[in-house]
Amino acid sequence: MKEMDDCQLITILGPTASGKTAFAAALADRLDTEIISADSRQVYRAMDIGTGKDLADYMVDGRQVPCHLIDICEPGTKYNVFEYQRDFFRVYRQLRERGKLPVLCGGTGLYMEAALKGYRLPDVPRNPVLRESLENRSLAELEEILASYRRLHNRTDVDTSRRAIRAIEIEEYRAQCEPEENAYEPPRSLVIGLEIERERRREKISQRLHSRLAQGMVDEVCGLLASGIAPEDLVYYGLEYKYLTLHVTGKLAYGEMVSQLETAIHRFAKRQMTWFRGMERRGIPIHWIDASLPTEEKIGRALSLLNHR
Repeated sequence: MKEMDDCQLITILGPTASGKTAFAAALADRLDTEIISADSRQVYRAMDIGTGKDLADYMVDGRQVPCHLIDICEPGTKYNVFEYQRDFFRVYRQLRERGKLPVLCGGTGLYMEAALKGYRLPDVPRNPVLRESLENRSLAELEEILASYRRLHNRTDVDTSRRAIRAIEIEEYRAQCEPEENAYEPPRSLVIGLEIERERRREKISQRLHSRLAQGMVDEVCGLLASGIAPEDLVYYGLEYKYLTLHVTGKLAYGEMVSQLETAIHRFAKRQMTWFRGMERRGIPIHWIDASLPTEEKIGRALSLLNHR
């Protein structure tokens, strides 16, 4: 069909707990295609419960929908958007060569935008002098410094001082570089967003957090630490790994950990939506679908959008 030929990629995005993975898998299964993940933490092996690798979501009627860019790095390493963009286009080209219409799915806005726009990203080296000058600043001060830069940076995941310092390091490096140009040909993508009502989103986030705690999220963090990963490296990943590490290392009581983590995830989801709205302002049209609709109805709407491009 000509309309489908005009589209090279389907992108499914949404905040945490919106059900985007299950929907993307159902749509990919219907189209006999494969998923490319856009999640900045699901790239790490052995970090399963805390990153929300709901692998059962990739099963549709007993069939496993293939998903790429999950479990490709060792825990303790620091994968970045430069590496993601490179890996995305490698997988994307392979799938297109096989005649597939890939489905990009995730909640890391910066990764998705790097894929959709194909802009050039520098592989930013460490700046020891800059790091030393920032090391005693508070997170609030670092966020204020980061906000002063005009260029695009993902503030969604900047919830630790180490992440904020790295973000400033990237922006400072970019400020010295030539203006960005495209490193890759941007794919023609249909972009679909799952929109979930705020209170329902909060309810699902809370339910999911307690479910994952019951599944053994604390034990997962203990196992990662026992494997030799430094506590500060786990804290670097933010959210679940930050707060659970603080609990396991005796810096937060269990109740404090749960309360602070729950608040942090709610804030994270809000920042995700802010990023997605920013993508629209930066020229990426997003077709929003009510996340509460039955899966078949969501698929029907997606196919209708696809066939009318």
